[in-house]
Amino acid sequence: MRIFVTGSAGFIGFHLARRLLADGHTVVGFDGMTNYYDIRLKQKRHQILEQNENFRAHIGMLEDKDALARAVGDCKPDTIVHLAAQAGVRYSLENPQAYVSANLVGTFNVLEQARENSVKHFLSASTSSVYGGNTLMPFAETHLTDAPMTLYAATKKAGEAMSHSYAHLWKIPTTCFRFFTVYGPWGRPDMALFKFVKAIENDEPIDVYGEGEMGRDFTYIDDLVEGIVRLMECVPQEGKPVQGEGVVDSLSPVAPWRVVNIAGGQPINLMSFIETIEKCLGKTAHKNIMPMQKGDVRETFAQEKLLSALTGFTPNIGVEEGVAAFVDWYRSDYVTL
Repeated sequence: MRIFVTGSAGFIGFHLARRLLADGHTVVGFDGMTNYYDIRLKQKRHQILEQNENFRAHIGMLEDKDALARAVGDCKPDTIVHLAAQAGVRYSLENPQAYVSANLVGTFNVLEQARENSVKHFLSASTSSVYGGNTLMPFAETHLTDAPMTLYAATKKAGEAMSHSYAHLWKIPTTCFRFFTVYGPWGRPDMALFKFVKAIENDEPIDVYGEGEMGRDFTYIDDLVEGIVRLMECVPQEGKPVQGEGVVDSLSPVAPWRVVNIAGGQPINLMSFIETIEKCLGKTAHKNIMPMQKGDVRETFAQEKLLSALTGFTPNIGVEEGVAAFVDWYRSDYVTL
Protein backbone atom coordinates (compact mmCIF):
# COMPACT_ATOMS: atom_id res chain seq x y z
CA MET A 1 0.00 0.00 0.00
CA ARG A 2 1.13 3.58 -0.67
CA ILE A 3 0.77 5.76 2.41
CA PHE A 4 1.34 9.50 2.76
CA VAL A 5 2.30 10.58 6.28
CA THR A 6 2.39 14.21 7.33
CA GLY A 7 4.66 14.99 10.25
CA SER A 8 6.98 12.12 9.37
CA ALA A 9 9.94 13.69 11.21
CA GLY A 10 7.83 14.17 14.33
CA PHE A 11 7.69 11.84 17.30
CA ILE A 12 4.57 9.89 16.34
CA GLY A 13 5.01 10.21 12.57
CA PHE A 14 8.51 8.75 12.77
CA HIS A 15 7.40 5.71 14.75
CA LEU A 16 4.39 5.13 12.52
CA ALA A 17 6.41 5.45 9.31
CA ARG A 18 9.04 3.04 10.64
CA ARG A 19 6.34 0.50 11.48
CA LEU A 20 4.65 0.86 8.08
CA LEU A 21 7.97 0.38 6.31
CA ALA A 22 8.67 -2.71 8.39
CA ASP A 23 5.28 -4.03 7.29
CA GLY A 24 6.31 -3.64 3.64
CA HIS A 25 4.42 -0.48 2.67
CA THR A 26 5.69 2.43 0.59
CA VAL A 27 5.74 5.63 2.64
CA VAL A 28 6.15 9.22 1.50
CA GLY A 29 6.69 11.63 4.37
CA PHE A 30 6.07 15.35 4.59
CA ASP A 31 7.43 17.58 7.34
CA GLY A 32 8.11 21.26 7.86
CA MET A 33 11.17 20.75 10.10
CA THR A 34 10.14 23.71 12.26
CA ASN A 35 12.30 24.76 15.20
CA TYR A 36 9.60 24.36 17.87
CA TYR A 37 12.05 21.94 19.48
CA ASP A 38 15.54 20.54 18.84
CA ILE A 39 15.64 20.08 15.07
CA ARG A 40 18.45 17.53 15.40
CA LEU A 41 15.85 15.06 16.65
CA LYS A 42 13.74 15.58 13.53
CA GLN A 43 16.73 15.29 11.22
CA LYS A 44 17.90 12.09 12.85
CA ARG A 45 14.43 10.54 12.64
CA HIS A 46 14.30 11.19 8.89
CA GLN A 47 17.83 9.86 8.47
CA ILE A 48 16.75 6.59 10.06
CA LEU A 49 13.68 6.33 7.84
CA GLU A 50 15.69 7.12 4.71
CA GLN A 51 17.75 3.99 5.25
CA ASN A 52 14.73 2.14 3.86
CA GLU A 53 14.44 2.37 0.07
CA ASN A 54 10.64 2.47 0.32
CA PHE A 55 10.69 5.84 2.12
CA ARG A 56 10.90 9.26 0.50
CA ALA A 57 10.83 12.55 2.37
CA HIS A 58 9.55 15.95 1.28
CA ILE A 59 10.33 19.04 3.33
CA GLY A 60 7.68 21.75 3.33
CA MET A 61 5.01 23.51 5.34
CA LEU A 62 1.40 22.39 5.31
CA GLU A 63 0.41 25.96 4.50
CA ASP A 64 2.30 25.70 1.18
CA LYS A 65 -0.41 23.98 -0.84
CA ASP A 66 1.73 23.65 -3.97
CA ALA A 67 4.57 21.92 -2.12
CA LEU A 68 2.05 19.65 -0.43
CA ALA A 69 0.41 18.81 -3.76
CA ARG A 70 3.78 17.89 -5.29
CA ALA A 71 4.56 15.59 -2.40
CA VAL A 72 1.16 13.87 -2.54
CA GLY A 73 1.57 13.53 -6.30
CA ASP A 74 4.90 11.78 -5.72
CA CYS A 75 3.11 9.25 -3.51
CA LYS A 76 -0.23 8.73 -5.28
CA PRO A 77 -1.49 7.45 -1.93
CA ASP A 78 -4.09 4.88 -1.11
CA THR A 79 -4.16 6.28 2.43
CA ILE A 80 -3.23 9.60 4.04
CA VAL A 81 -2.33 9.75 7.72
CA HIS A 82 -2.33 13.37 8.85
CA LEU A 83 -0.21 13.78 11.98
CA ALA A 84 1.54 17.10 11.35
CA ALA A 85 0.39 19.95 13.58
CA GLN A 86 1.59 22.69 15.83
CA ALA A 87 1.59 20.76 19.07
CA GLY A 88 1.78 21.76 22.71
CA VAL A 89 -0.96 22.96 25.03
CA ARG A 90 1.12 25.59 26.78
CA TYR A 91 2.83 26.99 23.69
CA SER A 92 -0.59 27.88 22.31
CA LEU A 93 -0.73 30.59 24.98
CA GLU A 94 2.49 32.12 23.64
CA ASN A 95 2.13 31.77 19.87
CA PRO A 96 -1.53 31.25 18.93
CA GLN A 97 -0.98 32.24 15.30
CA ALA A 98 1.14 29.13 14.74
CA TYR A 99 -1.86 26.96 15.66
CA VAL A 100 -4.28 28.74 13.37
CA SER A 101 -1.80 28.51 10.50
CA ALA A 102 -0.72 24.88 10.83
CA ASN A 103 -3.78 23.25 12.37
CA LEU A 104 -6.51 25.05 10.43
CA VAL A 105 -5.03 26.20 7.12
CA GLY A 106 -2.67 23.22 6.99
CA THR A 107 -5.38 20.69 7.70
CA PHE A 108 -7.61 22.27 5.06
CA ASN A 109 -4.83 21.83 2.48
CA VAL A 110 -4.38 18.17 3.43
CA LEU A 111 -8.13 17.58 3.16
CA GLU A 112 -8.09 19.10 -0.31
CA GLN A 113 -5.39 16.63 -1.31
CA ALA A 114 -7.45 13.76 0.08
CA ARG A 115 -10.39 14.94 -2.03
CA GLU A 116 -8.42 15.55 -5.21
CA ASN A 117 -6.68 12.17 -4.98
CA SER A 118 -9.78 10.17 -3.96
CA VAL A 119 -7.96 8.40 -1.14
CA LYS A 120 -9.48 5.20 0.19
CA HIS A 121 -9.02 6.19 3.83
CA PHE A 122 -8.10 9.50 5.46
CA LEU A 123 -6.87 9.32 9.04
CA SER A 124 -6.19 12.39 11.15
CA ALA A 125 -4.73 12.98 14.59
CA SER A 126 -6.74 14.74 17.24
CA THR A 127 -6.20 14.94 20.99
CA SER A 128 -7.73 14.21 24.37
CA SER A 129 -7.54 17.98 24.92
CA VAL A 130 -10.77 18.37 22.91
CA TYR A 131 -12.68 17.01 25.91
CA GLY A 132 -11.67 20.21 27.71
CA GLY A 133 -14.04 21.07 30.53
CA ASN A 134 -16.04 17.85 30.17
CA THR A 135 -16.53 16.39 33.66
CA LEU A 136 -17.86 13.00 32.57
CA MET A 137 -15.30 10.23 33.08
CA PRO A 138 -14.05 8.22 31.33
CA PHE A 139 -14.04 10.32 28.16
CA ALA A 140 -16.16 8.63 25.48
CA GLU A 141 -16.04 9.54 21.82
CA THR A 142 -19.70 10.54 21.87
CA HIS A 143 -19.29 13.03 24.73
CA LEU A 144 -19.69 16.72 23.95
CA THR A 145 -16.47 18.57 23.17
CA ASP A 146 -17.87 22.08 23.29
CA ALA A 147 -15.66 23.47 26.06
CA PRO A 148 -12.04 23.53 24.78
CA MET A 149 -9.72 25.12 27.32
CA THR A 150 -6.88 26.13 24.98
CA LEU A 151 -6.57 27.32 21.40
CA TYR A 152 -4.66 24.11 20.66
CA ALA A 153 -7.69 22.07 21.69
CA ALA A 154 -10.00 24.38 19.73
CA THR A 155 -7.98 23.96 16.53
CA LYS A 156 -7.93 20.17 16.88
CA LYS A 157 -11.70 20.12 17.43
CA ALA A 158 -12.03 22.29 14.33
CA GLY A 159 -9.91 19.78 12.41
CA GLU A 160 -12.33 17.01 13.36
CA ALA A 161 -15.27 19.11 12.20
CA MET A 162 -13.57 20.03 8.92
CA SER A 163 -12.79 16.40 8.17
CA HIS A 164 -16.40 15.45 8.88
CA SER A 165 -17.66 17.97 6.34
CA TYR A 166 -15.28 16.57 3.71
CA ALA A 167 -16.33 13.01 4.55
CA HIS A 168 -19.97 14.02 4.07
CA LEU A 169 -19.55 16.12 0.94
CA TRP A 170 -17.04 13.96 -0.90
CA LYS A 171 -17.62 10.55 0.71
CA ILE A 172 -14.03 10.29 1.92
CA PRO A 173 -13.83 7.49 4.53
CA THR A 174 -12.31 9.25 7.54
CA THR A 175 -11.07 8.22 10.97
CA CYS A 176 -9.98 10.79 13.55
CA PHE A 177 -8.10 9.45 16.54
CA ARG A 178 -7.72 11.18 19.89
CA PHE A 179 -4.33 10.68 21.52
CA PHE A 180 -3.79 10.59 25.29
CA THR A 181 -0.37 11.71 26.65
CA VAL A 182 1.85 9.74 24.30
CA TYR A 183 5.41 9.05 25.47
CA GLY A 184 8.43 6.92 24.61
CA PRO A 185 11.83 6.93 22.88
CA TRP A 186 12.41 9.75 20.37
CA GLY A 187 9.76 11.79 22.20
CA ARG A 188 9.38 15.56 22.20
CA PRO A 189 11.57 17.59 24.60
CA ASP A 190 8.59 19.73 25.64
CA MET A 191 6.75 16.76 27.12
CA ALA A 192 6.79 16.06 30.85
CA LEU A 193 8.72 12.78 30.74
CA PHE A 194 11.53 14.29 28.68
CA LYS A 195 11.72 17.37 30.93
CA PHE A 196 11.70 15.29 34.11
CA VAL A 197 14.39 12.84 32.97
CA LYS A 198 16.67 15.60 31.71
CA ALA A 199 16.33 17.65 34.90
CA ILE A 200 16.76 14.73 37.30
CA GLU A 201 19.81 13.48 35.40
CA ASN A 202 21.36 16.95 35.74
CA ASP A 203 20.39 17.27 39.43
CA GLU A 204 18.03 20.13 38.61
CA PRO A 205 14.58 20.63 40.18
CA ILE A 206 11.41 19.69 38.35
CA ASP A 207 8.18 21.70 38.35
CA VAL A 208 5.26 19.54 39.47
CA TYR A 209 2.02 21.27 38.48
CA GLY A 210 -1.39 20.74 40.02
CA GLU A 211 0.29 19.92 43.34
CA GLY A 212 1.09 16.54 41.80
CA GLU A 213 -2.56 15.49 41.93
CA MET A 214 -3.16 15.44 38.19
CA GLY A 215 -3.84 12.15 36.43
CA ARG A 216 -3.00 11.19 32.87
CA ASP A 217 -3.94 8.25 30.68
CA PHE A 218 -0.35 7.67 29.51
CA THR A 219 -0.02 5.85 26.17
CA TYR A 220 3.27 4.25 25.16
CA ILE A 221 4.28 4.99 21.58
CA ASP A 222 4.30 1.35 20.40
CA ASP A 223 0.75 0.91 21.67
CA LEU A 224 -0.35 4.07 19.89
CA VAL A 225 1.20 2.96 16.59
CA GLU A 226 -0.43 -0.45 16.91
CA GLY A 227 -3.78 1.26 17.36
CA ILE A 228 -3.27 3.46 14.30
CA VAL A 229 -2.14 0.57 12.11
CA ARG A 230 -5.16 -1.49 13.07
CA LEU A 231 -7.55 1.42 12.54
CA MET A 232 -6.16 1.88 9.03
CA GLU A 233 -7.89 -1.39 8.18
CA CYS A 234 -11.18 -0.30 9.80
CA VAL A 235 -12.51 1.88 7.01
CA PRO A 236 -15.72 3.63 8.13
CA GLN A 237 -18.84 2.81 6.13
CA GLU A 238 -21.92 4.96 6.45
CA GLY A 239 -24.80 3.08 8.03
CA LYS A 240 -22.58 0.25 9.33
CA PRO A 241 -21.73 0.93 12.99
CA VAL A 242 -19.62 -1.52 14.96
CA GLN A 243 -21.49 -3.74 17.39
CA GLY A 244 -20.39 -4.84 20.85
CA GLU A 245 -21.50 -5.03 24.45
CA GLY A 246 -21.46 -1.58 25.98
CA VAL A 247 -20.04 -0.06 22.76
CA VAL A 248 -21.45 3.17 21.36
CA ASP A 249 -20.02 3.86 17.92
CA SER A 250 -19.16 7.43 17.00
CA LEU A 251 -19.90 6.72 13.34
CA SER A 252 -21.60 9.72 11.78
CA PRO A 253 -25.21 9.30 10.62
CA VAL A 254 -24.45 11.33 7.48
CA ALA A 255 -20.87 10.45 6.54
CA PRO A 256 -18.31 7.60 6.50
CA TRP A 257 -16.60 9.24 9.48
CA ARG A 258 -15.80 8.28 13.07
CA VAL A 259 -13.57 9.37 15.92
CA VAL A 260 -11.74 6.89 18.17
CA ASN A 261 -9.82 7.24 21.43
CA ILE A 262 -6.45 5.48 21.45
CA ALA A 263 -5.59 4.85 25.08
CA GLY A 264 -5.70 2.10 27.66
CA GLY A 265 -8.22 3.67 30.03
CA GLN A 266 -5.81 3.47 32.98
CA PRO A 267 -4.97 6.96 34.27
CA ILE A 268 -1.85 7.31 36.44
CA ASN A 269 -1.33 9.88 39.17
CA LEU A 270 1.46 12.35 38.33
CA MET A 271 3.37 11.69 41.56
CA SER A 272 3.26 7.95 40.86
CA PHE A 273 4.61 8.63 37.38
CA ILE A 274 7.48 10.66 38.85
CA GLU A 275 8.24 7.85 41.31
CA THR A 276 8.54 5.46 38.38
CA ILE A 277 11.00 7.82 36.69
CA GLU A 278 13.04 8.10 39.89
CA LYS A 279 13.20 4.31 40.15
CA CYS A 280 14.36 3.93 36.54
CA LEU A 281 17.01 6.64 36.93
CA GLY A 282 18.13 5.52 40.37
CA LYS A 283 17.90 9.15 41.51
CA THR A 284 15.51 11.26 43.55
CA ALA A 285 13.89 14.34 42.03
CA HIS A 286 13.97 17.73 43.67
CA LYS A 287 10.36 18.83 43.30
CA ASN A 288 8.91 22.32 43.00
CA ILE A 289 5.23 21.84 43.85
CA MET A 290 3.25 24.23 41.67
CA PRO A 291 -0.43 25.16 41.15
CA MET A 292 -2.34 24.17 38.02
CA GLN A 293 -1.23 25.93 34.85
CA LYS A 294 -3.69 27.89 32.75
CA GLY A 295 -5.37 25.59 30.23
CA ASP A 296 -4.48 22.34 32.03
CA VAL A 297 -7.11 19.78 33.01
CA ARG A 298 -7.04 17.80 36.25
CA GLU A 299 -7.33 14.38 34.64
CA THR A 300 -7.56 12.55 31.32
CA PHE A 301 -9.25 9.16 31.32
CA ALA A 302 -10.25 7.39 28.10
CA GLN A 303 -13.14 5.09 27.39
CA GLU A 304 -11.36 2.42 25.31
CA LYS A 305 -14.29 0.17 24.33
CA LEU A 306 -14.73 1.48 20.78
CA LEU A 307 -11.07 0.93 19.88
CA SER A 308 -11.26 -2.59 21.28
CA ALA A 309 -14.48 -3.38 19.42
CA LEU A 310 -13.08 -2.12 16.12
CA THR A 311 -9.59 -3.63 16.32
CA GLY A 312 -9.52 -6.24 19.07
CA PHE A 313 -6.70 -4.24 20.65
CA THR A 314 -6.32 -2.17 23.81
CA PRO A 315 -3.06 -0.40 24.75
CA ASN A 316 -1.47 -2.36 27.58
CA ILE A 317 2.20 -1.39 27.99
CA GLY A 318 2.62 -0.18 31.56
CA VAL A 319 4.49 2.96 32.60
CA GLU A 320 7.24 0.95 34.27
CA GLU A 321 8.17 -0.69 30.96
CA GLY A 322 7.58 2.46 28.93
CA VAL A 323 9.57 4.82 31.14
CA ALA A 324 12.45 2.33 31.32
CA ALA A 325 12.57 2.20 27.51
CA PHE A 326 12.63 6.00 27.32
CA VAL A 327 15.44 6.25 29.89
CA ASP A 328 17.50 3.68 27.99
CA TRP A 329 17.04 5.66 24.76
CA TYR A 330 17.80 8.98 26.44
CA ARG A 331 21.04 7.75 27.95
CA SER A 332 22.25 5.82 24.90
CA ASP A 333 21.05 7.88 21.92
CA TYR A 334 19.80 11.35 22.80
CA VAL A 335 22.81 12.46 24.82
CA THR A 336 25.06 11.63 21.85
CA LEU A 337 23.11 13.64 19.26
